[in-house]
Amino acid sequence: MKVFQCGNCNHPLYFENNVCENCGHSCGYRENDRKMLTFDSSSSVMISDREKIEYKYCKNKAHGVCNWVLEKTSKKEYCPACQLNRTIPNLSDKENFLKWKNLEVAKHRLIYQLLKIGLDLPSKMSSDEGLCFDFIAKGGNPNIMTGHANGVITILLREADSVLREQIRKQLQEPYRTLIGHLRHEVGHYFWERLVLRKKNVLAEFREIFGDERVSYTEALRSYYAKGAPQDWSDSYISKYATSHPWEDWAETWAHYLHIMDMVETAHFFRLKVNPNKNTKNLKTRVSFDPYIKEDFQAIVNTCVPLSFAVNSINRAMGIPDVYPFVINMGVVKKMKFIHNILLSKR
Repeated sequence: MKVFQCGNCNHPLYFENNVCENCGHSCGYRENDRKMLTFDSSSSVMISDREKIEYKYCKNKAHGVCNWVLEKTSKKEYCPACQLNRTIPNLSDKENFLKWKNLEVAKHRLIYQLLKIGLDLPSKMSSDEGLCFDFIAKGGNPNIMTGHANGVITILLREADSVLREQIRKQLQEPYRTLIGHLRHEVGHYFWERLVLRKKNVLAEFREIFGDERVSYTEALRSYYAKGAPQDWSDSYISKYATSHPWEDWAETWAHYLHIMDMVETAHFFRLKVNPNKNTKNLKTRVSFDPYIKEDFQAIVNTCVPLSFAVNSINRAMGIPDVYPFVINMGVVKKMKFIHNILLSKR
């Protein structure tokens, strides 16, 4: 995520801000050039401070879950992120509303990233090839599960309950479980069908690296949950779950690829440098590039490793779990390079 500033007073802004905490001007994110615009909140019209163009907020601003803006003349009522919502929970339930708000924060960050990569995000509501999100309270239907099917990403509302999510994480012995992680994983399944399945040469290479996805998915998952991951899983996979089937290996690797890219991009905009007072070369780095335009993926990995070690160390000093509790082995690097090379052609 890039660093944003108020157009009126240059105070730093978070991606989710809708008001500058320093000068009080309203602010909103413009997707087409990834800029945060600011507006005089005392005015009855939204005229941008720097460009003097009139805008309007996405309709979901009324719910306090979106700060993206559209030009006043736009016929659209929802921003590119909110246009992808097919189902939202009953907002008269206060708990549902708070959970949906947390999901929207994660989803907007996901959409920012996918659009920066250059991926097309048609809405499922207007195209069979499109994508949409169903944020659902499970209720009495035991068949509804978090997952992806034919462009529909379903996220159970309970995943936005931080206490329950931590309980599930411990139960499944996962080192990491977050909303952004869920969304990145599930959207990976959607893009596998569009970036890999439909291109014979890409599909052939995928099978060489990840395995043959034509093996029974149902049987593979049944075997995984019965036997668990092989003992040497960490030699070639980013997580235990990635060993269950090539589709899940792709989705897990895709999610971690997006994790790494976001981490390095954020560090780049903050001009971070890791230079410990130890003579250890592999702990030193200076984040001097935007990873989304970097062809050499190994350079991204070489930057990410010391960066994540430093941030993890700070978290441990505060008694907080590691930000990135994973080891990127050479087998995973090969898989991520495959994804990186596919996506370079989209930028």
